Amino acid sequence: MTGLSIIIRTVAAALLIAAAAPDAHAQQAPLQDKPFAEHKIVLQLSDNDSRKQGLVLSVASNLMKHYDPDKVAIEVVAFGPGIDLLRPENANRKMVESLVAQGARFDICLNTVDTLEREHGKRPEFIAAATPVQVGVAQILFLTENGYTLVRP
Repeated sequence: MTGLSIIIRTVAAALLIAAAAPDAHAQQAPLQDKPFAEHKIVLQLSDNDSRKQGLVLSVASNLMKHYDPDKVAIEVVAFGPGIDLLRPENANRKMVESLVAQGARFDICLNTVDTLEREHGKRPEFIAAATPVQVGVAQILFLTENGYTLVRP
C-alpha cells in the first residue's frame, strides 16, 4: 500500500466513525416550553456544599417570586459534586420538587452519574424531578447560546 492509499483509508474510516456518532445536540434537553418567559436564567451547581445548594435554591425561589413563574425560565444544571442536590436523601429535596412544580427545571449530568457508577460499582439514585442530560456543561452552553443568562451563585 502506498502512503496516499493509507491516508485515504484513514480519512474514510474517520468519516465513517464521525457519521455514525450521534448528533451532539440530540443528547441535550430541549428548551423549556415557556412562551411568555421574558427572562431566562441557567444556574450552575458544581459543588457539594450545602450553603451553595441553599443559595442556588434561594436564587431560583426569589426569581420565581419576583417575576411571575410564567415570565421566567429557570434551569439549574448540576454536574460533578453538584448532583448531590438531586439525590433522594438530600435535605433540600422538597424545595427542589416545589420549584419544579412552579416550572423550574433541574438537570443532572449523566457523565457524572456514569463516573460515580464506575467508581463505586453502583449507579447513584436521583429524584424523579431531575431531567437527565448527557453533559451538564454542554447543556449550559446550549442554554446560553439560546438566550439564557448564566448565573453561578
